[in-house]
Amino acid sequence: MYRQTLLSLALSLVASAAIAEGGPDPSGVWSRSDGNARVRIAPCGASLCATNVWIRDTSKGEEVGDKLIMTLEPKSQSTLAGKAYDPKRKLTYSMTLRVAKNGLTTRGCIVGGLICRDVNWTPAKR
Repeated sequence: MYRQTLLSLALSLVASAAIAEGGPDPSGVWSRSDGNARVRIAPCGASLCATNVWIRDTSKGEEVGDKLIMTLEPKSQSTLAGKAYDPKRKLTYSMTLRVAKNGLTTRGCIVGGLICRDVNWTPAKR
């Protein structure tokens, strides 16, 4: 148990260090531009996780607690890029996350980049 706690702490520090080394910090709660979802982005192990904290319309299968596990590296002062895994759908996406002063944009692609979707996010009102 003690060893797992130390390992988890070490992995969290690695994820935090990657962001601190010049990459943007997307941590926080974000509202999707269509108004249908809010996610919390936070370190989870050596990755970042985007976890649904609120969903308005669950008809498309999205639920509170669904998680996207992102393994991202800084590419510029405002961009992180890498992979994202959706354990519920068992899909891996190439992911780009751009952080701006008043929002962020995510771009997820599948099928070798042939099918992509951009989503805009704003800080959630508390």
